[in-house]
Amino acid sequence: MAYLIDGNNFLGYTSSYALRDPRSKYSLVLKLLLLQRLKRTRVFLVFDGTPDPNLMDEKFKKKKFSIIYPALGQNADAVIKELILKQTDRRKFFVVSSDRDIKDYAKAKGAKTLSSKEFHGQLKKILKEHRKAQELEKKAISSSPLEINLWLEVFNQKK
Repeated sequence: MAYLIDGNNFLGYTSSYALRDPRSKYSLVLKLLLLQRLKRTRVFLVFDGTPDPNLMDEKFKKKKFSIIYPALGQNADAVIKELILKQTDRRKFFVVSSDRDIKDYAKAKGAKTLSSKEFHGQLKKILKEHRKAQELEKKAISSSPLEINLWLEVFNQKK
């Protein structure tokens, strides 16, 4: 399974920051990195415009996670269409966009489509389940008898 995400389209739907605010892209990338790790899936994230140097850092370069910017003179829609064509098995290839042209193109080529709203709902659910799992895994660390005695001594001396 793989996801091809129209980054600016998805950001316009989900981001609490302004679309041009670098925090919106950074926040989205962090969420998608977690999704990629949890689902063990391939993620292609395509943004319009010039590459963001903050997102070109090594920590964002993963084997199954790609942040893609169009070449000079090209737009994200053209890149997305090229990526769809390069896929050999499109039955488990999900294109995330609310752009009608992109969705129609993806469907015509045999890929599955998700609107930004649908994918946002799925992403929120997956991240929420992950947080719940982390909460359950938290272990209570009890103090050793030595630590308790040392703290008792500290507090008893202050009286």
